[in-house]
Amino acid sequence: MCGRFGLEASWQELFDYFDLVGSRQLGESMPPRYNIAPTQPIVTVSIGVGGSREGQLVRWGLVPSWVKDPKDFSLLVNARAETAIDKPTFRNAMRHRRVLIPASGFYEWQRYGKGEPSQPYWVRPRDGGMVCFGGLVETWCDPNGSEIDTGCIISTAANESFAPIHHRLPLVIQPDDFDRWLDCRTQEPRDLVDLMTPVDDEYFECIPVSTDVNKVANTGRYLQNAIEIKSPAKTKPRENEQYSMF
Repeated sequence: MCGRFGLEASWQELFDYFDLVGSRQLGESMPPRYNIAPTQPIVTVSIGVGGSREGQLVRWGLVPSWVKDPKDFSLLVNARAETAIDKPTFRNAMRHRRVLIPASGFYEWQRYGKGEPSQPYWVRPRDGGMVCFGGLVETWCDPNGSEIDTGCIISTAANESFAPIHHRLPLVIQPDDFDRWLDCRTQEPRDLVDLMTPVDDEYFECIPVSTDVNKVANTGRYLQNAIEIKSPAKTKPRENEQYSMF
């Protein structure tokens, strides 16, 4: 599962990297963000009406269009790659509204035995740079006609190197596959099954960091600073999710 992440790229870097043409809600200046949490705005990249890539800010926590009241609906920050194609909650978004979610890395917590504190890790591409998660977006409309754009990150089973920390990983879409993933006109979800697999074992590096990241109010590059941990985990990660994941 991915429940926190960071994005340090500037507005101009995003435009250059994705070759964005039309973009909604992205200002000319965007400060680095080191502790992005559910319900906060996240950057997504999709194909616009004219066929060009565009950026958009959406609320992290997908709300399907058929939900009557978001207050009564679980916050969906992740969707499982294994079931997203067929689950009614994600099926329409998988077919019509696939996006890329850029990040500098993400945080994950290694959980130990009952009563013991969890150890957070900053997980980033081993070679540096930006990583793009596969995501989904939906637009929810209330009875008065106002709209809320929402999104979630797709997750896969963990690869072998990451499994000792957690049993899930964000789905990574490589640059060579951006066009396929974003093409909702000719690429059916069943055509993309080969992309919805764990990233290579050597892609990420995992850096133990301070529990300061546990608090959403804490931000700053220092959250990514490595710390020494007294002992490695001796137990398998538990399926104890903080938010709903289908």
